[in-house]
Amino acid sequence: MFDHHSPECRDDIVGYYAAFREKCPVGRSTAHESGYVYLTRYADVFQVARNDGLFSSTRAAGNLSGTAIVIPSGPFGEHLQYPLEMDPPDTLEYRRLLDLILSPAAVDQLRPMIARHATRIVDEFIEKGSADLVRELTNPLPSAVTLDWLGFPEEDWVRIGRPIHDVFTSEPGSERAAKAIEGVIYMERRIAELIIERRANPQDDAISVLVQQRKQDGSEFTDAELLSVIGIAVSGGVDTTTSLTGSVLVHLDEHRDMRQQLIDAPDLLIDGTDEFLRRYGSVTAMARTITADTEIGGCPVKAGERLLVPWFAANHDPAVFTNPELVQLDRDASRHLTFGTGTHRCPGAHLARAMFQEMIHQVLTRLPDYRVDREGLVGYPSRGNHMGWDVIPAVFTPGARVGAGVVTVSSAVPRQAGTFDVVLDAVESVADRVIKVTMRSVDGADLPAWQPGAHLEVRLPSGRLRQYSLCGAPADRQTYEIAVLREEAGRGGSDEFHEIATPGRTLTVRGPRNHFPLVEADGYLLLAGGIGITPILAMTRSLTQRGKNLKVVYGGRTAGSMAFRAELEALPEAQRALVAQDEHGLPDLRSAIQECAPGMAIYCCGPGAMIAAVQQLCDELGVRDQLHIERFAASDEQEARIASTEDNTPFQVELAKSGVVLDVPVDKRLIDVVRGALPGIAYDCEKGFCGSCETRVLAGTPDHRDEVLTKAEREAGATMMICISRAQSQRLVLDL
Repeated sequence: MFDHHSPECRDDIVGYYAAFREKCPVGRSTAHESGYVYLTRYADVFQVARNDGLFSSTRAAGNLSGTAIVIPSGPFGEHLQYPLEMDPPDTLEYRRLLDLILSPAAVDQLRPMIARHATRIVDEFIEKGSADLVRELTNPLPSAVTLDWLGFPEEDWVRIGRPIHDVFTSEPGSERAAKAIEGVIYMERRIAELIIERRANPQDDAISVLVQQRKQDGSEFTDAELLSVIGIAVSGGVDTTTSLTGSVLVHLDEHRDMRQQLIDAPDLLIDGTDEFLRRYGSVTAMARTITADTEIGGCPVKAGERLLVPWFAANHDPAVFTNPELVQLDRDASRHLTFGTGTHRCPGAHLARAMFQEMIHQVLTRLPDYRVDREGLVGYPSRGNHMGWDVIPAVFTPGARVGAGVVTVSSAVPRQAGTFDVVLDAVESVADRVIKVTMRSVDGADLPAWQPGAHLEVRLPSGRLRQYSLCGAPADRQTYEIAVLREEAGRGGSDEFHEIATPGRTLTVRGPRNHFPLVEADGYLLLAGGIGITPILAMTRSLTQRGKNLKVVYGGRTAGSMAFRAELEALPEAQRALVAQDEHGLPDLRSAIQECAPGMAIYCCGPGAMIAAVQQLCDELGVRDQLHIERFAASDEQEARIASTEDNTPFQVELAKSGVVLDVPVDKRLIDVVRGALPGIAYDCEKGFCGSCETRVLAGTPDHRDEVLTKAEREAGATMMICISRAQSQRLVLDL
């Protein structure tokens, strides 16, 4: 029988859901209360989460006295959780409060404070050389940040933060659970006191902002309503980030090659956050109540039945995420449902990411050699609703306190590399359908520094964005070199580049960014296929200059298609194997990999089929931890698609509540224009996946570009995702 709180689910939650997904993806269980329906597939979870009419979050729908959003219903039944235990339109007033204080712009203002707390907290234990990473880092940091931001005095941070953690980690009925409940009661009393204090004497904190807000009809929010909203902000801000960060720290101890990869390429921490969220999202499941007879995934269900909505199972559905049990930093995990979707999508997503990234950054930069004592790990007693670690004992090389001198993740890992203009200096053919392009800064200034493996994003005149690996000499700060293959079945970008690539042409570029850095190793095997030679060429030059042991294996369809072949042939024969397929067949990748000594690094860049073959060989030969592959980060390709101005037309948007009319030009997104006037609007993924920015359309015809709305919803045109969609009509009127 299915039971999401069972020891079997706790001990192997991935395998548990996978087994039921295979044999009975939608089913019934009698494990708790009067029974419930469970789901396991992404499509079913997504469908339910976006349909509040059929699948209610209220207590009334299930005739419940306890918390409605978990199974079994939660023990804290005295206070309704606004807006979690509500359905639209009742949710809207309270959701607006949370969106106001948790918008991306608001969270950006908190980043220096997050960094200060992170530095202070690590300073408190770094000299010891050992720590329980939960008790001394992953619980204190979110507690301090969340409670400081809201306006709680420092003496409350531990007194509230620790019990919030204990709520999720204690066995029901235990002494620890009783103390956790006492802590929650204390938290509620303190919130009530702070509401009264801030109404009388506002401060520079989030509670002061909330008490000054008014409902749409001009009335005040009651103290009870604000208590519930603030309580949600506390509980959501504290332990969910504690759980996520702890799980990732354990993962990086188990996969030290990935840890080193994040140390060597800090951008990957930002790009990989959603993948970590997908794999280790702390809230594993929530619950709804079915309001009318219907069917889910072909299974009839009845009004009044309780329904388990497992975000974790959706995030591990192989129909959406290939090899879901693996963390793949180059995966586009934007579709993950860790934060939910629809009207109840977590408004704290931006704050959670910021706190997680700062904690991981602190560990990678200040405790880079930490080791987890696996025997001392203690997990949550159940993974039914939440997953994580209660105790993570670790040792590391003691370090020094740094006070305010630490570099924060926001400054060490800029989200956007610089954008600037270059002029094409020279264009020459270097192989069949391949040109080498040399470019300089338009003003003659030094170009940004780069290292082998870096790539540059180029904006073409059409608005297309494409990434190309730099293949010149990193020491040359006056020029960049890239090589562009004219693809026979491409999407048009390579054709356009070849057409416009003439000396004197000015283009806008962004970068460089490096997700494929060279690590220190005893030797190097560099595998390249086709145009994948570009980053490998830069690596070859650098390693040769440094006198490193290396071998290059380079394959192409024909000798004439292999760019830079002559330069590579200048290497000693023992260091190269250049293989033209029409003459010699495919390169002997297996032999090349088998010859690698344990301390060597293997780098591979080429067609997807080649990369897959190399990964499989490395798995078979037990050297996967030595392999580094080049795929442009999923976030880069996705950003390029979103930022492209292809097929865009200008239009106007009217914000109905204020009557303001704004112009949306070809090169600006609708959401950027709207949030210039309304900085507190809700949004998250900005890729058309999550549904956070769904907005009612009062007039006009949307140009839907999202992956949330159904065909019928698109045709109706009643709502749109303003992060990515545009307008077919000359004007849109939005309910904003």
